[in-house]
Amino acid sequence: MESAATPLEQVHAEIAKACKASRRDPADIALIAVSKTQGPDAIEPLLAQGNRLFGENRVQEAQGKWPALIERYPDTQLHLIGQLQSNKAEEAVALFDCIHSLDRPSLLTALAKAMDKAGRRVPCFVQVNIGEEDQKGGCLPKDLPAFVRQVRDADIPLAGLMCIPPAEIEPAPFFAFLAKLAADNGVSGLSMGMSGDYPAAVMLGATHVRVGTALFGSRE
Repeated sequence: MESAATPLEQVHAEIAKACKASRRDPADIALIAVSKTQGPDAIEPLLAQGNRLFGENRVQEAQGKWPALIERYPDTQLHLIGQLQSNKAEEAVALFDCIHSLDRPSLLTALAKAMDKAGRRVPCFVQVNIGEEDQKGGCLPKDLPAFVRQVRDADIPLAGLMCIPPAEIEPAPFFAFLAKLAADNGVSGLSMGMSGDYPAAVMLGATHVRVGTALFGSRE
């Protein structure tokens, strides 16, 4: 019977297994299905199975495919998990229910202004450049306390911290470091873990996991 489980059921089973090992409640883990580059035909089966959290990388791509889907499944929540340019802040605030990539003062200013204009507060995760990699976005760990204060001062709901560990390196120490940074800064949400490592992330405190390939298969 197990082989007949859908990818969504398999991912939920893995999350439950990791929760059991770490004495956590699976209900405390939000599974974000990363639907970037996926068309409505690939997304609809997950919606039909009851998944309502989806992650997109680009504002424009999400604008093209989600309004029609949300009309049919109005309780869907969209999370922006990719880098956000300041000039797209207004569009992002209009479309997304949560933003995972707040990482710099200029974007903070743009988002606060966009939220004031829209009369809508969108929860944001502060993205931390956990491996201090030059090519990656994210606030450096040493700058985090000051930036978290700025976010709170701007009256933006702080959902937590987000990270993408360096590739090809054991991710667990980076997940543990993000959990420590969250505790040090009085933040509870942890957006960490992707298809290759989400069980480890759950065991180290993830509240939101961002899973694409394990649900949709490899992208071409």
